[in-house]
Amino acid sequence: MKPVVTAALGTLGPLLAKLTDLLAKECGRLKGVRREIRSLRSELTGMLGALRKYTNLVDADEQVKEWISLVREVAYDTEDCFDKFIHHLGDGGPQEAGFKEFFRKTARRLKTLGARHGIANQIHDLKLRIKQVKELKTSYKLDDIDCTTTGHATVDPRLAALFAEEAHLVGIDGPRDDLAKWMLEEENKHHRRVCSIVGFGGLGKTTLANAVYHKIQERFDCHALVSVSQKPDTKRIIKDLILQMSRNAEFTKDMESWDQQKSIEKLRELLQDKRYLVIIDDIWSTLAWKAISCAFPENNSSSRIITTTRILEVARSCCPDHDDQIYEMTPLSDLHSERLFFNRIFGSEEWCPDMLIEVSYTILKKCGGLPLAIISITGLLANRPRVKEEWEKVKRSIGSDLDRNQSLEGMKNILSLSYNDLPPNLKTVLLHLSNFPEDYVIDRERLVRQSIAEGFISEERGRSCQEVAESYFYELINKSLVQPVDIGYDGKVRACRVHDMMLELIISKSTEENFITVVNGSQTVWENSQCSIRRLSIQDIDQELASELAKKDLSHVRSLIITSSGCIKHPSLTKFQTLRVLHFEDCRGLGEYDINGMENLFQLKYLSFNRTWISELPSGVVMLHDLETLDFRGTRIIDLPARIVQLTKLQHLVSDMNIYRRKIPIGIGNMTNLREVSGFDITMSLVGAV
Repeated sequence: MKPVVTAALGTLGPLLAKLTDLLAKECGRLKGVRREIRSLRSELTGMLGALRKYTNLVDADEQVKEWISLVREVAYDTEDCFDKFIHHLGDGGPQEAGFKEFFRKTARRLKTLGARHGIANQIHDLKLRIKQVKELKTSYKLDDIDCTTTGHATVDPRLAALFAEEAHLVGIDGPRDDLAKWMLEEENKHHRRVCSIVGFGGLGKTTLANAVYHKIQERFDCHALVSVSQKPDTKRIIKDLILQMSRNAEFTKDMESWDQQKSIEKLRELLQDKRYLVIIDDIWSTLAWKAISCAFPENNSSSRIITTTRILEVARSCCPDHDDQIYEMTPLSDLHSERLFFNRIFGSEEWCPDMLIEVSYTILKKCGGLPLAIISITGLLANRPRVKEEWEKVKRSIGSDLDRNQSLEGMKNILSLSYNDLPPNLKTVLLHLSNFPEDYVIDRERLVRQSIAEGFISEERGRSCQEVAESYFYELINKSLVQPVDIGYDGKVRACRVHDMMLELIISKSTEENFITVVNGSQTVWENSQCSIRRLSIQDIDQELASELAKKDLSHVRSLIITSSGCIKHPSLTKFQTLRVLHFEDCRGLGEYDINGMENLFQLKYLSFNRTWISELPSGVVMLHDLETLDFRGTRIIDLPARIVQLTKLQHLVSDMNIYRRKIPIGIGNMTNLREVSGFDITMSLVGAV
């Protein structure tokens, strides 16, 4: 199953909300274009309905993908168009008095008239594009496509990996024996116990559960193993359990006529006086567990249930009693990873040709102790000559090969299950993680603030954008898509990390969706040249690549993240007309050229100069009236411009305490939206400033 609608939905939804808000708040200044905006919103609403229809589509063909891509690009361009229009409608800064105010208002009226004329022309062009997209949809007969997922026979992508892994189990003996011991201990206490194995996709949860099952099944009167999957058929699952545990043909002779309620009653009847062992594999929701678990009676016969899931919340639902156990899977140790890798390639757990040792360990590091990744990549290497150059090619191409190589297809499908299970808003936040390099520790606050600045987050049911964004962060952890690191004394997770293989999948999805363009020394830069670059992540590039980048059209880039780039000349900021997020990190050679023209970035909401060593903020910063986050940790900045206090939308003014004792700006009390101020020496600040 391969749903295809992700970033397109995440783009169109916020755009429609923005148009609705514009029509409600700016009614007095929309003369001549109000009707056109309503018409445009109506057309886009129809497209949103079609996109939602395609979220259930299995294995979309190229025509559907092309149509979705066109819708996504129209949505992006429409939002850019209206953001510029709203900017021209605004007053552009703090109020002035007297003749200056008179001339300013007169100039703004003339500017607004021009803006209305310009927006009318642009709306006309956008409606022509939308008409072409609608005609293409009709030409491709997309309305005739059956988007239901029922009735399709799908193969569980985990099966091949399971049986391949069982042939060379490494590092499973200890966990298997520990869980088997726990399952059988205190057999004199007759209540039912549940163990839920939880962890990232590909860690071997099913394999471990299966190993425990085979080790202890003879101690039970009856036993069964079933898989639930993302769209469970509860009636089929219950009947499958009955068939595995009943040896009486008479008991099951009328099974085909049983409905779900009847099936549950019959299973409870079958198990009422038996000691049973059941494995329920691959549970994706608490509702699925509740629907199935009611079929298992608490009959005081020392029965045992093992569940597997990728979602911590589901594991907790399975184990409500203090006697139950949640077992969190961890990656293989370095030693066990080596043994699995070398044994599958060379038939020995300890031998590897000298010329392949270095590249082998580099590939193993990328696998990150994930058994599925090791098995998949060794399958790929088995078909290559044992030559260092060939293995180096494999190492460099692992990300791109996820889409092209049959040996890695199973791994991609398994990892994709977690991605496909996400709602559109969470998919958008997850795709945003492709901004970060491998092994990067992603700060929670940074992720939250950048997601809000990009417009990925909306208020929900009385919760602020900050609260919603933080809930998304924790939901990604809950679903085992990212791993928590740096947990505070209060239990809050301060940062997370993405497994290398999951990052490869996210980058693959981002490229497919034209969500982010990642530019680094080892990456093909312009894989989606038909579309505008919308988000750009530059990671440790040289001057040659920077010069090539500067030739591209960067006027549609919404987010620019530059990491670990030394003394090179980056593309001028004057090329970036629609930036919402601008983040420099570890750019020690950042010069005036790189930050000149910042005053024109009127949509900028997030600005960071993390560890750049600059000694003063660009003068244009004080013109960024929509700025919400200003982060200058790891810089040599001492004094802020006096006019910084005019940035009344600023919420986070973030620095760090170091040898540079910074004063709080005078007039900071006028910045009524400020939520966080850090890195200033209050003892050096005037009382009136605080």
